[in-house]
Amino acid sequence: MENANQQNIFSDSKRPLPNATAVLVLGICSIVFSCFFVGLVLGIIGLVLGNKGKKLYKEAPSMYDGFGSLNAGWIMSIIGLCLSGLYVIYWIIWVAIIGTAYAPIWQNM
Repeated sequence: MENANQQNIFSDSKRPLPNATAVLVLGICSIVFSCFFVGLVLGIIGLVLGNKGKKLYKEAPSMYDGFGSLNAGWIMSIIGLCLSGLYVIYWIIWVAIIGTAYAPIWQNM
């Protein structure tokens, strides 16, 4: 009888959403490392894993737990991706300005 009660308790519990913690960590790291080019890669990986987790959660929301951390990581991945994109644009502009400023010096060498 006790074994049957334990099965009911465990069958009602929800499983943690796969990669929810990984998406959260990737989102945080993409913001922290957005001033390096690594943040761009981490943001993309966080978005891909987050989209897979959201799709899995939408199929059976009563089966999984941890959607809040998955969603927070997904949003932070978007923020980190935007910041990293701005940083890449900044470097492209900076290299273009510096490259044109020193072009006459390089041609004389």
